Amino acid sequence: MRILIACEFSGIVRDAFIARGHDAWSCDLLPTERSGPHIQDDVLKHLDDGWDMMIGHPPCTHLAVSGARWFSEKYIEQQAALDFVSDLMDANIPMIAIENPISIISSHIRKPDQIIQPWMFGHGETKATCLWLKNLPLLQPTNIVDGREARIHHMPPGPDRWKERSRTFQGIANAMASQWEAVHE
Repeated sequence: MRILIACEFSGIVRDAFIARGHDAWSCDLLPTERSGPHIQDDVLKHLDDGWDMMIGHPPCTHLAVSGARWFSEKYIEQQAALDFVSDLMDANIPMIAIENPISIISSHIRKPDQIIQPWMFGHGETKATCLWLKNLPLLQPTNIVDGREARIHHMPPGPDRWKERSRTFQGIANAMASQWEAVHE
């Protein structure tokens, strides 16, 4: 299967699919942190490149409700972010998953199909993550664990905080690869 991982610089989801034998590519404006197939470009230029599946991680800076106190100051940025999400959701790709935290996507585009937590996939942390799905099943928990800490939420301020908060947990990436590859078979 040819899989596009949109807006991913870390390579975590891409590599989970590659490990299962798929032709997976990450695409981001930033270079990849891990060597592997990566397109450093605007993902919108590559939506029609013959993908079977796309997993999109659009930037949440202007979407997440955790930043609600600044919403009145960023209407233009929010609209551009929502337009970008709509472009990803409307791509002519048979299977699509869009991932984002609790955000205005729910009130401006549509409600998510599923909300998952890292603790459902082997990580003792909380971080509510919404999934908007097209022709993909809900992710089933793989390893429910205790010790649910809000580590991501409580990260100290810093120049790379956004990067650390945006990385997909390995257990979630593995679940996506193992459960969603079966849809194509």
